[in-house]
Amino acid sequence: MTVNAKTSPSAGNTWRDLPAAQQPEYPDAEALRAVIADLEAYPPLVFAGECDQLRARMAAVAKGEAFLLQGGDCAEAFDAVSADHIRNKLKTLLQMGAVLTYAASVPVVKVGRIAGQYSKPRSKPTETRDGVTLPVYRGDSVNGFDFTEASRIPDPERLKRMYHASASTLNLVRAFTTGGYADLRQVHAWNQDFVRTSPSGQRYEQLAREIDNALHFMRACGTDPEEFKTVEFFSSHEALLLDYESALTRVDSRTGKLYDVSGHMVWIGERTRQLDHAHIEFASKIRNPVGIKLGPTTTAEEALRYVDRLDPEREPGRLTFIVRMGAGKIRDRLPELVEKVTASGAAVAWVTDPMHGNTFEAASGHKTRRFDDVLDEVKGFFEVHKALGTHPGGIHVELTGDDVTECVGGGDEIFVDDLHQRYETACDPRLNRSQSLDLAFLVAEMYRDQ
Repeated sequence: MTVNAKTSPSAGNTWRDLPAAQQPEYPDAEALRAVIADLEAYPPLVFAGECDQLRARMAAVAKGEAFLLQGGDCAEAFDAVSADHIRNKLKTLLQMGAVLTYAASVPVVKVGRIAGQYSKPRSKPTETRDGVTLPVYRGDSVNGFDFTEASRIPDPERLKRMYHASASTLNLVRAFTTGGYADLRQVHAWNQDFVRTSPSGQRYEQLAREIDNALHFMRACGTDPEEFKTVEFFSSHEALLLDYESALTRVDSRTGKLYDVSGHMVWIGERTRQLDHAHIEFASKIRNPVGIKLGPTTTAEEALRYVDRLDPEREPGRLTFIVRMGAGKIRDRLPELVEKVTASGAAVAWVTDPMHGNTFEAASGHKTRRFDDVLDEVKGFFEVHKALGTHPGGIHVELTGDDVTECVGGGDEIFVDDLHQRYETACDPRLNRSQSLDLAFLVAEMYRDQ
């Protein structure tokens, strides 16, 4: 399936007449227009047919026939576009996918927060240090992390850097997932030494041996499915910078529908989900599978209006509700949303984001999360769905393939006093490899108990 090279005049630009939250204030409007014109002529990063394929997979999630694993960095960085970084991130997600598929006996749809997650909404437009006030860091797609006036000025040229960084990342991901690295027979090779020596790593090795034995048995029976040699892996990011997203919105030449070809799936965040604002308007025009982050203030009436705006045809796979309530609120706030949305006949996928509602600041000044709080929110999510007889569709987590010390707790425990050792995130704290595997095993157990 192909797409036209140029953006249609009506391709997602109806949002420009509405308020748009969290957009950078570029000092040079003409420079921004020139960058947008360049982006409109660039090739697609993904194709309409791939987006359709993910929508079909998400339909299975919405129907209770599959489980979504969505994860990756809080915010990607231009200087982290390397084979090692991308391979480690992918390896962690492959390990988690293997655990969930084998231990929970469920097909797993694997989606990365990758190849486009270079922008971050912020609670305040400025930051003050030692009496100096500068624009807040909004991600590498907007400005620089260094606290200098030159670094913090929004630069539209960074949108082109985001495009090229995303293209390089997708190229590597496709090479890894189709070139033999993702072959399920590599299940042992995905386990790094430091993970193998941790409790979660040892548990993973035991599961890997079981998978290996099952594969040997199948080969002995004369069966070696091609599906085991590659893996479906999709990209996603928050559709935050609307100039970038609309510049990469194209008309599919076969169907005449609009697709945001910056990623297979995009979502609208908690800070930009106003029903009468630009982000919802943009999302309503594209054919991609889309998600909405729902925080603890979301009402059932709002959720139903999102369905009407974004999924008027009630199409399974089109709309995903990504719930981020916090461990202390999930059991109280989620049931009414699920009950009323389900009663309406909407076929949405319900997914838990157990990260964003559980952030706190340690005495050292580091933003962090307790693994136990993350786990408790996931437990609450499963408990609500079990009580209502509905399907817990997946998890959406911030994680890295590196051995960072950003979230406290886990089987290979990180203490508050350890945070400084490898605190590498530019924004929010992420689970490391060992904590991610811990979570995958625990989620698999919860899923089996549904």
